[in-house]
Amino acid sequence: MTPRTIHLAHSPDSDDAFMFAGLAAGAVAAPGLAFVHELHDIETLNRAARDGRYELTALSFHAYPYVAERYDLLDVGASFGDGYGPVVVAREALDLAALKGRRVAIPGVWTTAALALRLAQPEVETAVVPFDRIGEAVLAGEFEAGVLIHEGQLTYADMGLHKVVDLGAWWKAETGLPLPLGGNGLSRALDEATARAVARALKDSISWGLSHRTEALDRAAGYARGLDRAQCDRFVGMYVNSWTEGLGEPGRHAVEELLARAAKAALIPPTTVRWIAVS
Repeated sequence: MTPRTIHLAHSPDSDDAFMFAGLAAGAVAAPGLAFVHELHDIETLNRAARDGRYELTALSFHAYPYVAERYDLLDVGASFGDGYGPVVVAREALDLAALKGRRVAIPGVWTTAALALRLAQPEVETAVVPFDRIGEAVLAGEFEAGVLIHEGQLTYADMGLHKVVDLGAWWKAETGLPLPLGGNGLSRALDEATARAVARALKDSISWGLSHRTEALDRAAGYARGLDRAQCDRFVGMYVNSWTEGLGEPGRHAVEELLARAAKAALIPPTTVRWIAVS
């Protein structure tokens, strides 16, 4: 019997590479399925999800309300910042209030980093810059501040940049909750049996990485963009952990609270999340 091809889309980042290492290495059994990995930056994936392009795709939680008609959310594979997250940086020491009216570079309109910035400081002007150029754009004076995601959260000080606010820490202080950044959408076009099998394969891949950390880090290190091995391990540990293995009720509540607050602030349309639990 010919395996069903599943296009699996995720970012070319060390935490995603770690998460999907078990599938990429063929270490996870997925009978009847053949996975094709598609790697793109998260904002590209957010936009592709509007067309339902991939059967399984990484998504910013900010983007979910705009693609909910095509995707359900899995309760595995999420990245949470529990007291940490995207970092707003500037060339000089500023505070959150000082961002009012300033031009801030963001890594994508639908990224959760952009949403968290708007919740923390609604009166900023934003412009989209490729995530891996934001630090240098701020240093060059093109923007007065910028929001760093991925490895930049660990390396901004080495670039000579100053932290304005850690948006994950800000959110934790505001709500007592971790900041949900990204999850995985599963196409609602899949039949139930296939959907269950894909979800199970993802969970098994995450579990394999956490239990075979050295092998999974070997793959993740190839996507670490300048981090050394210890930094890569630290970054992966920030975003592939117990939250990633399964959100449970606390994690689902955190996602729903983020979306509810954003809807109340008229930043996104009101949305009811459709969850797929993976046992």
